[in-house]
This record gives sequence, structure tokens and C-alpha cells, in this order.
Amino acid sequence: MSDNHKPKVLVAEDERDIRELIGFTLRFAGLDVTLTKNGVEAVEQAPVLKPDLIMLDVRMPKMTGYEACRTLKDNPDTCQIPIVILSAKGQEGEIQEGIESGADHYIVKPFAPDDLTRRVREILRGAGALEE
Repeated sequence: MSDNHKPKVLVAEDERDIRELIGFTLRFAGLDVTLTKNGVEAVEQAPVLKPDLIMLDVRMPKMTGYEACRTLKDNPDTCQIPIVILSAKGQEGEIQEGIESGADHYIVKPFAPDDLTRRVREILRGAGALEE
């Protein structure tokens, strides 16, 4: 995969260690990754970056992942971008709230780096942003 065809992933995660782990893992997998600290930053950067995938932590300051997801899905410039909600909670109600906010996928933390890479690649392939 050449640099100019690397799929772009925008990640919003307020916990620095987790944010850096996600960034390292996805960059190692050959993806172009932009990291943000909260939902407000993600909502501001998404229309400019035009990422192939957005990953949002649920519990963040300023704007939750659910709020950011709804805002991104309401914006004509970002509504078609697949969104993954990241949460330490895997209860059915949390997953349902993520889907109702417009999320396309839900990943429960903690996750193994290999599992994260596999899921992200599957999502990008399904969106046509990554070749087999």
C-alpha cells in the first residue's frame, strides 16, 4: 500500500495511554492515523481530514462519543464516514445507545492490538477504503 493510498483513521480518545496505543497499533498496520483528545476536536477535524474511518471513545470531556457521533452523522460532509464507538462497557444498553447515535460499529475495551487491527481492516474493506 503506497503512502498516498493509506486509509485515514481519525481517533478521539481522552486517555493518553490508550490513544497512543491505538495510534501505534494502526500506524504499524500501515494506516494514516490522526489522534484527538476529545469529541469536539474530532468533529472539527473530520470535515477537513475526510478520514475513511472515525473511532470515538464514549466517555470524553467536552463532548461524549455519542454526541460527537450524532453531530458527525448530521453533517453532510461526514455522514457517510463509518464510525466506531470505543467503550469499556459492553452491556447491551451501551451498545444500543451507540447504534442509536449513528455508530456503524462498536468495539469493547480492553482489546488486543491484533484484534483491533483485524476489526479496523474489516471495516475499511467493507467501506471500500482498503483493498484485500
